[in-house]
Amino acid sequence: MATSDAVHHCPFDFAEGLDFDPTLRQLMTEAPVARITMSYGEGTAWLVTRYEDVRLVTTDRRFSRAAVTGRDFPRMTPAPIVQSESINLLDPPASSRLRRLVAQAFTAPKVERMKPATQRIVDRLLDEMADHGPPADLVHHLSSQLPLTTICEVLDIPEADRPELRRRAMAMMATGPATKEAAVQAKAELRDYFAELTAARRANPGEDLISSLATARDGEERLGTDELTVMAMVLMMTGHDTSTYQLSNITYTLLTHPEQLAKLRARPEKLPDALEELLRYIPFRKGVGIPRIALEDVTIGDVTIRANDTVHVSYLAANRDPARFTEPDELDLDRPPAPHMTFGWGAHHCIGSPLAVMELQLAIGTLLSRFPDLRLAVPAEDVRWNDESIWRYPYELPVTW
Repeated sequence: MATSDAVHHCPFDFAEGLDFDPTLRQLMTEAPVARITMSYGEGTAWLVTRYEDVRLVTTDRRFSRAAVTGRDFPRMTPAPIVQSESINLLDPPASSRLRRLVAQAFTAPKVERMKPATQRIVDRLLDEMADHGPPADLVHHLSSQLPLTTICEVLDIPEADRPELRRRAMAMMATGPATKEAAVQAKAELRDYFAELTAARRANPGEDLISSLATARDGEERLGTDELTVMAMVLMMTGHDTSTYQLSNITYTLLTHPEQLAKLRARPEKLPDALEELLRYIPFRKGVGIPRIALEDVTIGDVTIRANDTVHVSYLAANRDPARFTEPDELDLDRPPAPHMTFGWGAHHCIGSPLAVMELQLAIGTLLSRFPDLRLAVPAEDVRWNDESIWRYPYELPVTW
């Protein structure tokens, strides 16, 4: 089998609306298993882009997340975002224990019990937008508030603390070279905050999610002190990131695809399936996340990945793989349901995805029903897009009705 000699530099800094990254597109077409360098970190990594290959890497025990610990791996941010004790740097069976404990907080009945409170938050925010009158910024009135409010309510984080926690979380996601010191400091401050908060909840548990995690048991097992701290921190950060940015992205995508929006308005009961297609279609982040290390030589396609090599996967590319999805670059709300990879795959599939999907269904469904004439208040080309972090989203989304 061949090993590729070509090395592609991939800054993954493309930020033009929600257009697909042309560098990623080129690699998908010309080198679906490619050797790459990135803006930060030492050496090279493999980038795997085909759906079935991504599924292999994310489920095969020959690829290890745990082996990443301590390495200066190729990445998009000046400092690594992931915490060393995070569940994201564990392999099965160690990660399975943590996932069983954490998943107790996101069972279908528990997420169902969160819906009334989430609906009340949605209604309040949209009432305020209606009172403001058109035009209004959807980011300000809904996207930036709902997910953060919901996850902080679930975690019982004091309202006065939330803006500063949000600032620190965003600092960790910045990609510019001048942001490293601020990102490292923000990471340390968040850890200190959650160490204190989780210690208090373990001593005096309440009805919140952190207390549930602190008291969760799997047989005799429970989360350790550092595990609980990091898990609470990860939940706060990831529990609002995806929903925050996707609320704006989904609304923008629907408003710029009027024929698809008309389908959804005609059949609102199709919203759950429509959201799955929107989640597949929208490239809501840039590049790649946390890599894996090959524990032995593995052949993928006609490329041999050697033991100790770093391997990145692209869920974005997998979601656009023509071998898996017919006409993958088309948004088709009538597409038959098929598993996408927006929430990851395998042992590191996002545990909190049921909460994110519930928030999106309530928010988008209520938005479309409350504002049947909703439309962009500016030309689509005038919408300003974030170019400072790993996420892709509009800074503002002016809408009218």
